[in-house]
Parts: sequence; structure tokens; C-alpha cells
Amino acid sequence: MNRTLADARRWAAHGTQVCRAAIDSLDEDAFAQPSLLPGWTRKHLVAHLAANGEAVRNLSTWAATGVPTPMYSSPEQRAADIEAGSHSAGTELAAWFASTAAALMAAWDSLSDAAWQSPVVTAQGRTVPASETPWMRTREVMVHAVDLGTGVTFADLPADFLLALGDDVVAKRSAAPLAGSPDIQVCPTDADGVCWTLPGTEPSTPITVTGPLAACTAYLAGRGDAHLTASRDEHTTPIPSLAAWL
Repeated sequence: MNRTLADARRWAAHGTQVCRAAIDSLDEDAFAQPSLLPGWTRKHLVAHLAANGEAVRNLSTWAATGVPTPMYSSPEQRAADIEAGSHSAGTELAAWFASTAAALMAAWDSLSDAAWQSPVVTAQGRTVPASETPWMRTREVMVHAVDLGTGVTFADLPADFLLALGDDVVAKRSAAPLAGSPDIQVCPTDADGVCWTLPGTEPSTPITVTGPLAACTAYLAGRGDAHLTASRDEHTTPIPSLAAWL
């Protein structure tokens, strides 16, 4: 789908609300439990989300002032901040997330039309207009709301966001075809006309994966293959695994 700045800002606000509700449901013991991301507790993940709010706000400052303001001072500092946050009290992490999220929304509200078009550089070194920053934040809060493991699933996220996320993930995964695999066609059964293709290096009949849109998007994001089936040459086949994305 052709997402707009208004779409991304709406989704970012919604995802922030979903994240905050999930975070606010945790007590100290629950904060210390593993998230759905290997090696990270929920504290690690909330620290990452809070720090990401600050980082994306840095790009808004860059766009507003023209003064280069990187997302993070260095990859090492980013990792250190997350690790330090993982040792904080849950109440402190919840407050940190809420404050950085609010500051980011306020920074976006203050940007002029010209500032939204100003080039900024992401942590991965990509130069993008500032209008891409709400989408960057949307992916973080929406997908990681699920990764917190409090009961939020991809089925709880807006369908138009899921379609945009599927487009985004497939575009990025397509840059590196799946080694030793045929093409994988991922076709939601509840989204008319939508069928994503992940290219593989094996020139043979594609594998077709079908199921609900939410399950298809979760699969594309490397979050498992529940509620999906796969076929090849009209025969059921195992669903290829995909590495986690984001």
C-alpha cells in the first residue's frame, strides 16, 4: 500500500498506546521475565523502546535545526544504554518510555512542512527525509508491543499497518534472496489481491504460504508460522523458517 505521513503518524500514536498499556500491565517480577526476543528480558526491550524514542527525536531536531544530530552517539553507547536500562526498576522504565514517547510526539508536532522534507541519516547510515521517522518509530512500537509477550499479537494491530509492514519487510528481504530456497509466495486469505514474493536462489516451483493477514505479516517479520499452511506443486510442504526482522 502507499502509506502517507499521516498514516505513519496515526500508526505511531496507536502503537505507542498499545505499548504503554502493555508496559503498564507489568509488575516488577513481570518486567524481569524474558521477552519474546532471544536474550532480552522485558526490561531490555522497554529500555530499547525508550531509548529509540530519544533517538528518533534526535532526527527531528536535526530536521528542525539543520544541525546534524545522530540517533545514537555510537552503536556501543546504544547497547550500553539498553543494558543499563535492563537493571533499572520497572517503574523507572515505564516513566522513561512515557516521557520519551511524549517528547517525540511534541517534536513532530513542531516540524514545519519544509522540515519534514529535510534529509536526516538513520543509525544504519541511510539518508531519508524526516517524513520517514514516524514510520521508523511505528515499526518499533507496533512489532515490539508483540515482542513484550504480554498477550498482544499481530492480530491486535491495524490491518492497514500490517499491509504496509508486509510491503516494507518484503522490500528489505528481497535485497538478499533466500539461499537454497525457491521463491516463497506469502498470500493472506483475508486481503484481496495481496500476495508477497520473497525471492530465493533455487529456480524451481515456488512455495506458497497462506493464512490470515496477521499471521502472514508475523511470519514475514520472523515471528513464527502459527495459523499458516504451505504448499508446493499442489502438495503440503513444511513452511520455511525466516530469521527475525527488526
